[in-house]
Amino acid sequence: MDFVGKVSTITRGVHNFSAEDRWVKPEDPQLLERLEWFKDQKLALMMHWGPYSQLGLVESWALSDKDADWSREGIDWEDDGEEFKRQYFDLNKTFNPIRFQPEVWADLAKEGGFKYLIFTTKHHDGFSMWNTNETDYRVTGSDTPFHTHKYADISKHLFDAFRSKGLGIAAYFSKADWNTPYYWAPGMERGRNMWRGPSYDPLEYPWLWDKFVEFTHNQIMELMSNYGHIDILWLDAGWVGHKKQDIRLGEVVEKARQLQPWLITADRTMGGEFENYITPEQTIPEDPMEVPWESCISMGTSFSFRYEDHYKSTREIVHTLIEVVAKGGNLALNVAPQPDGRLPEGAIKRMKELGAWLKVYGEAIYGTRICAPYFTNEFAFTRKGETTYCFRLFQNGYCKDEYVTIPYNEKVYQLDMLGHDDNLEFTQTNEGLSVKMPNLPEDENEVIAHVFRLK
Repeated sequence: MDFVGKVSTITRGVHNFSAEDRWVKPEDPQLLERLEWFKDQKLALMMHWGPYSQLGLVESWALSDKDADWSREGIDWEDDGEEFKRQYFDLNKTFNPIRFQPEVWADLAKEGGFKYLIFTTKHHDGFSMWNTNETDYRVTGSDTPFHTHKYADISKHLFDAFRSKGLGIAAYFSKADWNTPYYWAPGMERGRNMWRGPSYDPLEYPWLWDKFVEFTHNQIMELMSNYGHIDILWLDAGWVGHKKQDIRLGEVVEKARQLQPWLITADRTMGGEFENYITPEQTIPEDPMEVPWESCISMGTSFSFRYEDHYKSTREIVHTLIEVVAKGGNLALNVAPQPDGRLPEGAIKRMKELGAWLKVYGEAIYGTRICAPYFTNEFAFTRKGETTYCFRLFQNGYCKDEYVTIPYNEKVYQLDMLGHDDNLEFTQTNEGLSVKMPNLPEDENEVIAHVFRLK
């Protein structure tokens, strides 16, 4: 992978992210206003979910022979790649998440302090999690046992439930589709050696590519027309749109914005006018960025559901959120649902603990903007209006120092500690603010961070 700009180390993945200087500032005042709304939100609940959850494998990628070296980990029952693909594409025939309760998910998201949902309406495997008319490979298709359930149109019921809680909606949509014969067409030159792109050269088969473009536009417009207020069209598969793979995105975005003029588009890794914000994956940029951005980071070890997954601690999740926000971004925290429709108990516990922390300290997170000195590993800073917030992060409990020096050199008239005392004693020195700490309860020795309000 060739990541653009300075980023922290990432172990595995398939996406880079656009450099800050490739971001194009929109000219539409309404879109600029909506990007300010986006920057206020700070925390999204991202969800990768589909028939692949039954296997506990990475979403879609094992279908690509070119990505087999990392994506087929755990596939120990089938050596024949073509037979595996047939088994994977047949997972719709057993997908039956009868314990799915969209209102429960929405309640948990609200309690967890999340402000918007990013839901995979379709990943690269082409399985549509809504009632599309463009393919039978969908959650409401007759081959999928869940199609008779009252919540069969999963995207509709999720979007309605989250909107009812005042949460925003981002429709995650893969521009690639490895199930439709308009993209992975049988009998073409790629043969058995498939990759993430089409199985044919679109310049040699323009009529076939045009069918794929029409298919893609129709699916996007279904989501834009029939699924209520959509805040963000979140477009994955960043290789689609380059060079030969032109899906004429501008045409469909123009049609979508005739219906939803507020629509933000996140055309990942593409740069230009339709990548309204930048999306680092499983990483946080080393330096603050002024442009709108959102780090997609999984709560567990994978974006998709894994059996016996290991979730990040609440401390690590909060520290990640603080670092992202202090550098000017939003955190899209991915929680992968189980194949039966429930969220894993470990993930629910983390969501509730995150929400409890944000209930006390969210004032320093939501609606803030970047503020020097940004992030120093031990300290992080945000600003809202004339107020600056300082986080002191603790990796393993904290030392009960009588005095703490905050590395902040602007003039301060009042210093409070969120969740504790107002008007702490402090003096301004060349090193910063020397703060006399209050007496804190003994149970505070496992605190995640101290949060100060500077006025």
